[in-house]
Amino acid sequence: MPHLDGAITVSRVSFVRGLGIAAIAGAFDPARNAAFASAAFTQPNADEAWGRLSAGNKRYASDKGINCGDNFDRRLALASGQRPFAIVLACADSRVAPELVFDQRVGDIFVVRVAGNIADTASLGSIEYAVSHFAPRLLVVMGHEKCGAVEAAVAAIEGKVHLTGHVAEIVEQIEPAARSAMAQSGDLLNNAIAANVRLVVAKLRASAPVIQPAVAAGDLRVIGVRYALGSGVVSTVSTSGAGAAAI
Repeated sequence: MPHLDGAITVSRVSFVRGLGIAAIAGAFDPARNAAFASAAFTQPNADEAWGRLSAGNKRYASDKGINCGDNFDRRLALASGQRPFAIVLACADSRVAPELVFDQRVGDIFVVRVAGNIADTASLGSIEYAVSHFAPRLLVVMGHEKCGAVEAAVAAIEGKVHLTGHVAEIVEQIEPAARSAMAQSGDLLNNAIAANVRLVVAKLRASAPVIQPAVAAGDLRVIGVRYALGSGVVSTVSTSGAGAAAI
């Protein structure tokens, strides 16, 4: 995928906003966002954005974080608007906080969290909002070791549990990935976690009317990663298809 190093101007933001999401934008104080977007600014390209996240994770994993406690002076600066340089879709697990895992300051990344890091309607709408308003060049899907939601999907397929309520709806979205992992050798849960990341990445890349056009135009890269709870290390998950790129 080519490097994305051009400046993002008002016309760029306006173009993306026109991709059929007026209803979404209207739910989020459009006057303030229009004013915030009026000044031209430059987003880092996908490689640069991943470089920031990767460097931050190395600091976090080696207990050398520099940003986690450096947020007090950022509140006032961000009160009038935000300019996150990346989007992260992560699990709701209390041990998996992207701002900490990537050692970023408040306002640096737009985080969407839901059990099993699934791309449900609320997640997609939130991501579409970020893509259209801030035009970050990188979207990261972050699965993690020992994911309870993925483990529940495996157990449900094996007939070990019977889930009810809204939890069942979450697990149903993970089950196709869990089924595909059952045909693989090696640790079933680890394979299912990776398969779920790939499934969500593929769903996001194909999601109209906002994300897919941005990916097709080379304006957004979607990648998958896996977080190890014990070491704190984030590693990339191999994916394929439109928009895939080695990181």
